[in-house]
Amino acid sequence: DLVSAVRENQVIIVSGETGSGKSTQLPKICLAAGRGAYRKIACTQPRRVAAVTVAARVAEELGLHGSRLVGYKIRFRDSTGPETRIKFVTDGMLLAEAQQDPRLREYDTIIVDEAHERSLNIDFLLGILRRLLPARPELKVIITSATMDTAHFRQAFGKVPVIEIAGRGYPVEIRYKPTEQDEESDITTVEKVIFATEEIRGKDPFGDILVFLPTEREILEAVKILRAGCKDEALVLPMYGRLAASDQKRIFRPAPVQKIIVATNIAETSITVPGIKYVIDSGLARIARYSVRSRTKALPITPISRASADQRAGRAGRVQAGVCVRLYSEEDYLDRPQYTLPEIHRSNLAEVILRLYAMNLGPVEGFPFVDAPSPQAVKEGFTTLRELGALDAAGRLTRTGRIMAGLPLDPRISRMILQARHESALKEVVIIASAMSIQDPRERPAEKESQADQAHNSFKDPSSDLLTFIKIWNAYHRELKAGRSRNRMRKYCRENFLSYNRMQEWKDIHDQIMDIIQESKDFPLAIKTSDHPINRSIHCSVLSGFLGQIALKQEGSRYIAARGREIFLFPGSSLYKKCPKWIVATELVRTSRLFARTAAAIEPEWIEKLAGDLCRHTYSGPHWEKRRGEVMAWERVTLFGLPIVERRIVRYGGVDPAESREIFIRQALVP
Repeated sequence: DLVSAVRENQVIIVSGETGSGKSTQLPKICLAAGRGAYRKIACTQPRRVAAVTVAARVAEELGLHGSRLVGYKIRFRDSTGPETRIKFVTDGMLLAEAQQDPRLREYDTIIVDEAHERSLNIDFLLGILRRLLPARPELKVIITSATMDTAHFRQAFGKVPVIEIAGRGYPVEIRYKPTEQDEESDITTVEKVIFATEEIRGKDPFGDILVFLPTEREILEAVKILRAGCKDEALVLPMYGRLAASDQKRIFRPAPVQKIIVATNIAETSITVPGIKYVIDSGLARIARYSVRSRTKALPITPISRASADQRAGRAGRVQAGVCVRLYSEEDYLDRPQYTLPEIHRSNLAEVILRLYAMNLGPVEGFPFVDAPSPQAVKEGFTTLRELGALDAAGRLTRTGRIMAGLPLDPRISRMILQARHESALKEVVIIASAMSIQDPRERPAEKESQADQAHNSFKDPSSDLLTFIKIWNAYHRELKAGRSRNRMRKYCRENFLSYNRMQEWKDIHDQIMDIIQESKDFPLAIKTSDHPINRSIHCSVLSGFLGQIALKQEGSRYIAARGREIFLFPGSSLYKKCPKWIVATELVRTSRLFARTAAAIEPEWIEKLAGDLCRHTYSGPHWEKRRGEVMAWERVTLFGLPIVERRIVRYGGVDPAESREIFIRQALVP
């Protein structure tokens, strides 16, 4: 009995498949158990759209007084009032409240819904609650999971009871419909789901369809095509996190015709769309991952886990027997990992540490994560943050670090963007930053290598692979602005040996980064006007994020990189023929050797200016110079073991005043 479990335990875990009613029924069960009488019941959701829609559903189910008892609070919107007893919030919003009130005294019960998603926000929240429980014995915590992988939560919270809720589903037939191998390169994910949708509609023009696609752009493209094809015979609606509230509500209203919902993975667990008979699963989602290669967080479109695929299939069996069409093979499904890796294991620990600092949660080593990160990853995270100027030598958050913490981006990207703001190169640097998050859009088929090389040479900039990316972007977008059709754009990509899908993905990520910058209240709005040439401004901005990947030429294409690593310029790099003296590498790839695949020529004076206190200064040969009338010495400047300045004359009085005075007396005053 859930009511008894809530009354008798401080923490319980509720496990039940999607659609079992956890999100809507648990807050009401807590009310029935006497919770929410003097303080509120909080129910967290991973996404804003879920917080709003689930709140509306619970309010409706509570009847006459529901709208007064239930409210939600998300970014920019607060529907709560003095009588609110159940408050739906995003996990990020509850974290923000925890910064203001670490004891979360507004609540007597906190439900962490969809904890199986294991986002950083959820793991931060669970860690905060683990700390808080001993200090607030009256606080009740309920953790819900839509998968049976509850062992981690149970271990973290001290072997608390796990209550399993049976699903309310009907059988779902799984059909595998992989693309033939020779078609793979030409057909897009959107086209695959269009074909599958049309095939279903040809056999059943009434059963509602839920389609899963990885990105907002693909959803809008699919919706446009389906609306044109269906006309008035079906209601085609998009569903993604940033959708307007009025559009969200349309998804849940009954329709007189067949309904086709095209959604991201938001419809996987957070939101239950009623009446779905068919699910079309692309098998893909955009999942952030830390790229060891580029040392940044990438946003690739990747295959989902088996657990996610099962969640999607379960959406078809809520009210009747259903069908799930998977646009991949059964062998592919069985080869996938069982669960999605928790975000903490897909993130650069620099980002995790920075967020802990920003939220005043103390050192990462002492924070009670459900899964503790490795000491090596923590050490690398601190090294990265010091390198970026986010932490000072004593490990304190700097002003730069505070601003970076306000941008929910990889710290290297945040640092580049922050510098680009000062250098008047924001537009160009966001293009480069988004290019770092995708696979290289250039294609080089084995049977057409020379034609591909010739096409790619037209984009190359001999001083920088980064400027090459800008040239590719500008050329592609000139075609787009000229009003070229999708087929014409595909033809353009084929002629220039570019991947159409990757170019589309590049634009998605670019727009996403721009949205984050524009929405961030912590990002300084004032732009300093730089009088540097634009190419220098671009490279200084990128360099600020990759000081640990500078390298000095030795012989041929061999370089010594920061901290003594040996690297080689990649033969396909724009710089390969010239091999400049100093480079910064933003992408390192290890095959037979460690190659700098994406690099740019830089000047050592840029390094010294940007590195600041990271530079090591040594002095030799202090002496009196009669001509200058001062004690002078030879200065050597190094960064991570590389000589930025081999030897220059400097005033010694500012380095060691006492010794300078002695030399002055000994050599200048004594005859």
